[in-house]
Amino acid sequence: MGEKERRLILIGVLLATFLAAIEGTVTGPAGPAIVGDFQGIQWLSWIFTAYLLAMAVSTPIFGKISDLFGRKPVFIGGTAVFLLGSLLCGISQSMEQLIVFRAIQGIGAGALIPMTFTIMGDIYNLEERAKKQGLLSSVWGISSLIGPLLGGYVVDYLSWRWVFVFNLPFGLLSIVFIARYLKEGKVRRKAHIDVAGVLLFAAGMSALLFGLTVGGQNLPWSSPLLLSILGASIILLFVFVMVERRVAEPMLPLELFRIRNISVSTVANVLVSMLIIGLSTYIPLWVQGVKGQSATISGVVLAPLSVAWVFGSFAGGRMILRTGARRAGLIGTFFIAAGVVGLIFLAENSSQALLLILMTVAGIGFGFASIVFTIIAQSSVGHEQRGASTALNTFTRSLGQTVGVAIFGSWLNLKINGLLSKQPGGENAGGDINQLLNPHGGSSLSGEAGTTLRGALEGGLHSLFIVMAVISVLSLIFSFGLRSGVPSASEEGLSLKKA
Repeated sequence: MGEKERRLILIGVLLATFLAAIEGTVTGPAGPAIVGDFQGIQWLSWIFTAYLLAMAVSTPIFGKISDLFGRKPVFIGGTAVFLLGSLLCGISQSMEQLIVFRAIQGIGAGALIPMTFTIMGDIYNLEERAKKQGLLSSVWGISSLIGPLLGGYVVDYLSWRWVFVFNLPFGLLSIVFIARYLKEGKVRRKAHIDVAGVLLFAAGMSALLFGLTVGGQNLPWSSPLLLSILGASIILLFVFVMVERRVAEPMLPLELFRIRNISVSTVANVLVSMLIIGLSTYIPLWVQGVKGQSATISGVVLAPLSVAWVFGSFAGGRMILRTGARRAGLIGTFFIAAGVVGLIFLAENSSQALLLILMTVAGIGFGFASIVFTIIAQSSVGHEQRGASTALNTFTRSLGQTVGVAIFGSWLNLKINGLLSKQPGGENAGGDINQLLNPHGGSSLSGEAGTTLRGALEGGLHSLFIVMAVISVLSLIFSFGLRSGVPSASEEGLSLKKA
C-alpha cells in the first residue's frame, strides 16, 4: 500500500471519527426542544440510552465479525446503518420512533467507532500510529467544541431534526474513501462469535436499564412487575458471567480483571463515563429550563468542557510517561470531582461565569482521565491481548454512559414529580415541564406557573448534581488504587501473565 492510499484512507477514518464524535455532543442541546415537540420528558434519557446501549452491545460483536470478514465490509456496513438511523431520526414523528431509530444509529456506531481504531492499527506501525493519534485526538476535540455550539444554533434557527440529518454527507464521503482505497487480502482467521454471551448481556442490560428508567416514574419501586424485571436482569447478568468464564473467545475476557490497573481503571472509567453523559445531558436542561437561556447559550456553556478536555488529554499523555498512571489518574479524577462538586452550589441567580469555570475544571479532568485509562488498557498487556483490552476500555465507557443516563433520568423524574406534588395543583402540572423546555412554548406560561415549574426543575437538578458529586468522589477514591508503572512501547512483547 502506497503512502497516497494511506493518506486517503486516513482522511476517510478522520471523517468517520468526526461523524461519531460529533454525534455524542451535538444531541445534548437538542434534548429540550425534542421534549417540547413530543411532550415526553420522562423518556428524554432513553434518547441517549437507546443509542449507548445498542452501541455497547454491538461493539464486541462487530469486532469479532471484522476478524472473520475484514475491516472494510464492517466499516462500510456500520457506517451505512449509522446514516440510515440518522435519517430516520430526522424524520421521526414521535418519541417512541426516535428512541427506536436512535438504537439503529447505535448499532451502526458499534461497528464504526472500533473500526476506525482497528484500521489505523492495520495500516500504521506503532511509531506511526502514535503520531497519527494526535490527529484523531484533534478531531475528537474539534467535534466536542463544534457539537454543542452547532446543536444549539441548529435548534434555535432551524429545527432539532437537522441535528441528525446534517452528518449524512460526512458519512457518505467516508464510505467512498474506505471503499476505494482500503485494500485487504482474504481474511482466513477463524473466530468464534460468543452468541450466548451477546444475547445474555443484551437481555440482562436491557432489562436492568428499562427497570431503572421506569422505576419511580411509570412503576412504583415496590411494584411486583418492576421487581421481577430487575430480578431477571440480575439472573441474566449472572449467567452471562458464568458463560464468559467458559467460552473460548468471550465477548468480555474476564481474565483481564486479574491485572490490577485494568480492574481499577475499569471501575473508575465507568464512574467517569456516567459523569460525562450526565453533564452533556443535564447542563443544557439547567441553562434552558432554569436559567431561561437559549439552546445556543447551552452549547456555549458546554464548549469549555470540550476545549479543556483537549488540553487535559495532551497534558495527561505526557505526564503518564513521566510519572506513571497513578499520579496522572489522581490528577484527572481530582479535577473532575472539583468541577462536579461545584455544581452543588449553583442557584437560579448564579453567574454564568461560575458554570463556565466548573465546565473548564471538569473538562481538564476528563482529558486526563480518558488518556490515562486508554494508555493503561493498551500498555498493561502484551500485543496478543491489546485488542481485547482496548475493546474492554471502549465497552466500559459506553456501559458507564448507558447506566448513567438511565439512573440520572430516573432520579430526575422522581424528584421533579415529588416536588410538583407538594404544590397546589402540582400533581397535574408535570406535563407543563415539557412546555417550559419548548423554545417556542415556554413564554406562554403564566408567571406563577413558570416560577413553580422552574423551581421544581431547579430542585430536581440540584439533587441530581449531589448524586453526580458523590460519583465523582468515588472515582477519585478508586483512582488511589492505581499502580504507577506503565510499560513502554518497547515492551510490545509483554505477555498477559507478566503484566
